[in-house]
Amino acid sequence: MLTVGSKTLPKPKLWQLFTNTSMGFRGKLAGALGAMIASFILLFSVPMITRSLLDHLSGEAPDRLFNLLLMLTPQQLSEDQTLVFQLSLAALIILLATASAGFFVYLRGKQIAEAAEGMARRLRDQLMDHLNHLPLSFHHRSDTGDLIQRCTSDVETFRVFVSGQIIEIGRAVLMLIIVIPILLSLDVEMTGIAMITMPFLLVSAILFFNRVKTMFTAVDEAEARLTTVLQENLTGIRVVRAFARQPFEIDKFAKANRLFRDRNQKLMQFLGFYYGASDIVCLLQVGLILFVGANWVIAGEMTVGTLFAFITYESMIIWPIRHMGRVLTDSGKAVVALGRMAEILDSETESKYEQTLNQPLTGQLQVSHLNLKFDQGPVVLSDLSLTINAGQTVALVGAPGAGKTIFLQLLMRLIDPDTGEILLDQHRLSALSRKSVRRQIGVVLQESFLFAGSVADNLRIGRSDATVADMKRAASAADVLSTIQALPRGFDATIGERGVTLSGGQRQRMAIARALLKDPAILILDDALSAVDTDTEAQILENLREVRATKTTIIVAHRLSSVMDADRIYVFDKGRVAQAGTHNELSQVPGIYQQLCELQGQIQADIASSLNAPKEVPTS
Repeated sequence: MLTVGSKTLPKPKLWQLFTNTSMGFRGKLAGALGAMIASFILLFSVPMITRSLLDHLSGEAPDRLFNLLLMLTPQQLSEDQTLVFQLSLAALIILLATASAGFFVYLRGKQIAEAAEGMARRLRDQLMDHLNHLPLSFHHRSDTGDLIQRCTSDVETFRVFVSGQIIEIGRAVLMLIIVIPILLSLDVEMTGIAMITMPFLLVSAILFFNRVKTMFTAVDEAEARLTTVLQENLTGIRVVRAFARQPFEIDKFAKANRLFRDRNQKLMQFLGFYYGASDIVCLLQVGLILFVGANWVIAGEMTVGTLFAFITYESMIIWPIRHMGRVLTDSGKAVVALGRMAEILDSETESKYEQTLNQPLTGQLQVSHLNLKFDQGPVVLSDLSLTINAGQTVALVGAPGAGKTIFLQLLMRLIDPDTGEILLDQHRLSALSRKSVRRQIGVVLQESFLFAGSVADNLRIGRSDATVADMKRAASAADVLSTIQALPRGFDATIGERGVTLSGGQRQRMAIARALLKDPAILILDDALSAVDTDTEAQILENLREVRATKTTIIVAHRLSSVMDADRIYVFDKGRVAQAGTHNELSQVPGIYQQLCELQGQIQADIASSLNAPKEVPTS
């Protein structure tokens, strides 16, 4: 079993992930395999031609291949001319065979590269699509840097594996399948000598693969941690600067960097040992063939051409076999990368099979006995019940942590309750598709997130066909039109990542305009006016009165001035509704709301008193 964050997932089906990714590219993979076989046949013919020439020049009886050259030799040539012709013809055949093999090698590389790039692109698309359909709880327990690592570095590892290592595995296997029968046809005993180290190399490569796979996992995790630290530092750079935390952040990055270096260095040392030892074994194997073959040539038991062919073929196959260790190493990286990506793809997405709402909603909500408790945590909502009529403006107030924002997340189906029911226009919310529900809700979250891009692009997130006139109306209602028009290019002005070029109040008003432009049936303002001053707040609320008359509006606020005009106010306390009524009703009844009114009234009185107090003139 695999674990992501605190959730245990089924073991990923790596082979299934690979085969699904390769769908549509199998023709190119087969073409690459065919081109590789053709290049091998052409390349392996070269040592045989050279062997025939060497044996002929050393006085050995001509073999069948050389007899073919004799058949192509004109009879009227002298002995010297015949030799020159045969050598020239052999050289031409070798040149053509090598050039043709080079063409097939190019074709093999082209086919495998197109397949690898296409598979990697498809895998990135799958990961992006899947991440965007995973529940919010998955993103809460996952590190952003680690997810970035899986979608970039791990996909690149997979691409390198497909483009290089798969073909290398096929190359080594095909070489053994083709070369061993050739060697056996030349000399059975020498073939046995040539194969002495092969089992050792294969077994050591497999053992090496099993050991290095664990080491690659550790290195990949250390790199993901390094990416996470860097991402967090860059995202929170203003906080780092404001609190003068640069030394701490640099030290934290240095620790993650040191861990990555140590694990990578340990891996490199292990790789160096394996490659050095296997190089010695390969060179000893070639030396053994040369030593034994030279003695057999002197004893007349083997021809010079056959010895040359054995040395050439041995060099052609032993290094790819030795290279299998490196291939398996990269395969180990690919297995680890596939496993990390499969953890994402095996995570259960939000359901896509509920009822889809196509008709517009009126926004009527009936909430009955909601209960919610997070894993290993306290009760968040307890027997929560309330009713919101269509077109009504409702305010939710209460202390931080009372459950207001969680309730809004339930309405948007970002999370689902443990028990209880929400009816939306008499439809069970749990039976409706999340996309169709969210399509009819406009929301301004506590954190006003804006994307890097133009103002228009950010406003059109909920309504891509909105005109400039539509955007102006929404911006005017949010009291941000003058701010937009003051920008160098107006609605086409580019704002920085997360809207960093705007102030907090400007970002918040931009988010309100974005929600209004969507023209939803339900408008949710989750502490949406916390970053603006009281005068701007009053102006925005005045502008929203006309808009709110046509849709259900839910306002979450800590400043009571934002909720005084609401049709109904629900006071949350410890996950349940403690009080309900209008501002005039609740302010006259002892309870939480009256306490809030008294507290905020006292604060405002103290501020006014301090502003009106005469300033003391210092005496000399």
